[in-house]
Amino acid sequence: MNSHGPTCILTARLDEKSQAFFDEMRTRYFPVERNLLAAHLTLFHKLPDTAQTEKILTGLDQQTFLSPVVSLQHIGHGVAYFIDSKELSNLHGYLKQQFLPELCAQDLQGIRPHITIQNKVKPEDARALLDTLHEGFEPFQITLLGLDLWHYLDGPWEHYKYFPFKPLI
Repeated sequence: MNSHGPTCILTARLDEKSQAFFDEMRTRYFPVERNLLAAHLTLFHKLPDTAQTEKILTGLDQQTFLSPVVSLQHIGHGVAYFIDSKELSNLHGYLKQQFLPELCAQDLQGIRPHITIQNKVKPEDARALLDTLHEGFEPFQITLLGLDLWHYLDGPWEHYKYFPFKPLI
């Protein structure tokens, strides 16, 4: 990877109400000692910190869009809310093509968009939480407002730059 700075992580920015909901769920269910981040929807785990990365993200012609949160799923040692959005898949596919020469193996795989609210717990504890949350779960919509680029700092992340989408008209 031709990186000129820290490794970058790319996430989708949620609307304020959705971010508050997922942050509250993460605060409630994520082990305190491991909860170093706000809730997030990761699109790419390792992008180069280069002018080209910023140029690609600045050049996006994307409107704000709704994305359905369709399920809760067990992720081995935790629980996540999963999103099924054609717009998000299309955006990810486009960005994947733009960043193709720079992508790590994890980012070359297909995307399964999700927001983790619990991780690093015993599988039986994750299963119990999933069973509890399934009782009242109904699919709902979140709004994706743009993209956030973060610097990875060997654990915590530092926000670097926001790339807003065009508002819905």
